[in-house]
Amino acid sequence: MSVERTLLLGFIAGVTIVLGLPIGRLRRPAPNLRLVLNAVAIGVLLFLVWDVLSAAYEPIDAALGRLHDNTGGIAPVVGYGLLLAAGLIVGLMSLVYYEQLLTRDRRFGPGTMAAAELSRGLASWSPARRLALLIAVGIGLHNFAEGLAIGGSAARGEIGLAVLLVIGFGLHNATEGFGITAPLAAQPDVDRPSWLFLLGLAAIGGGPTFVGTIVGHSFSSAPVSVTFLTLAAGSIIYVVIQLVGVALKSSRRDLLAWGLITGLLAGFATDFVVTAAGV
Repeated sequence: MSVERTLLLGFIAGVTIVLGLPIGRLRRPAPNLRLVLNAVAIGVLLFLVWDVLSAAYEPIDAALGRLHDNTGGIAPVVGYGLLLAAGLIVGLMSLVYYEQLLTRDRRFGPGTMAAAELSRGLASWSPARRLALLIAVGIGLHNFAEGLAIGGSAARGEIGLAVLLVIGFGLHNATEGFGITAPLAAQPDVDRPSWLFLLGLAAIGGGPTFVGTIVGHSFSSAPVSVTFLTLAAGSIIYVVIQLVGVALKSSRRDLLAWGLITGLLAGFATDFVVTAAGV
């Protein structure tokens, strides 16, 4: 498949993330609706954690199989294992320490140049906006790895597989767009995000699919894929912790459970097409 057609596939797979953007523009949704939206977002992200870690573990599983069959050594197992652990630690803990930095600067005030810069930047954003950005970053790392799969299959001439991947990942990204903007639905009118802000989040979350397609068409690297997948998993786990903290403040555990199940099932439903492709 030509580079131009491959890039078109990557663009189609990534652009569907904008379908979930209107959720972020809701005006003062009812408390129960906010709870359900938050819970559905948790369900979608929990599915993504499972999906991402399953893909990241595949090279380790393959290396273990070769070790069992005496066709490979222990080095690949250890190498991929360390890469997986490092990606998870960096993806999760970097956000934990970053949040601590923001909290410390808010507590002591902008007394230094660094704090002043933060107060003019992300530190001045509402918690929901920062959370939406973190979700977009985590999903963007995940989508870069998906782009690698699209580009790699197209480069090998597996056009049917590439098209099925685009359909499946496109459906994935549609639900991921909702996951990004769900925290914004609880904001008051004065903090209602602009379309430009939402499009920026979509570019962060969906754009890496296009970039990954370019890279995947040029070369294939399992270590690169594992790195981005585990970084994504770590960052998404951090976001899930934040969303769960918000959800547990409500007494309607039934709505929380139904929303979470709905998000999980939506994630699995959109994964059926990719599974049907044999990936």
